[in-house]
Amino acid sequence: MYYRHYFSKEKIMKAAMTRVREKTAPGDASAMDIAILTGLATVGAGGILIGLWAIVALFAGMVASGGPLALLADYVRAVTGM
Repeated sequence: MYYRHYFSKEKIMKAAMTRVREKTAPGDASAMDIAILTGLATVGAGGILIGLWAIVALFAGMVASGGPLALLADYVRAVTGM
């Protein structure tokens, strides 16, 4: 193959062995780490708020219908059109 000499095992091993890794202190956070954690916290908080809203809406629907069985019966009537 034409590229065989370029991807030789020796060159790959040499590149893997000479790779430089940066070490940081345990409490040191980069701007990217802070941005990722902020994004995760924002998405998580949004998911929690949406879940709570769904529970409150379901509870309000049960109260408006007259109970869980009435809510289910109203749902079936709405879906089937009867």
